[in-house]
Amino acid sequence: MIWIILGVIALLVVFAIVAYNGLIRSRNQVDNAWSQIDVQLKRRIDLIPNLVETVKGYAAHEKETLEAVVNARNAAIAAPSSDPHATANADNMMTGALKQLFALSERYPDLKANQNFLALQEELTATEGRVAYARQFYNDSVLTYNTKLQTFPTVLFAALLKFTKRDYFEADAADRQVPKVQF
Repeated sequence: MIWIILGVIALLVVFAIVAYNGLIRSRNQVDNAWSQIDVQLKRRIDLIPNLVETVKGYAAHEKETLEAVVNARNAAIAAPSSDPHATANADNMMTGALKQLFALSERYPDLKANQNFLALQEELTATEGRVAYARQFYNDSVLTYNTKLQTFPTVLFAALLKFTKRDYFEADAADRQVPKVQF
């Protein structure tokens, strides 16, 4: 009878260790995924001044659009990188400002032909793809982690060890609307 009790206790200890290690691994993956978003957002922020300076030469009187981009960049820099909601809001502001900036290229044919502008636009487009991928990877990691926190029997250990749910990186409602294309 003692061997059965010891066997059950040993199984519970092994299960607790496996569950704890799984939670730690998932939490670390979420933290890593978040840092990848942060890296890509910083890369985008670093490209903005070059893009703005290039556009300034062609569209000097488009002051409001250029100021909106600079203000969005400053908000993105100031957003606490540990807060997904604040970062998402700053990111959404940046996305809107960049859409306005790229719309300027339609008004200025010379700007569209400028090699510096085209190179920066291409680099920014590639960065946007990396940001989108990093967001998706982060949200997938959060899904896995939160699922582990909420499923039985891991939920018992997670509550005892004070593991907390993580938030998803979410775009605002304006980014979910289909853009209007007119010819």
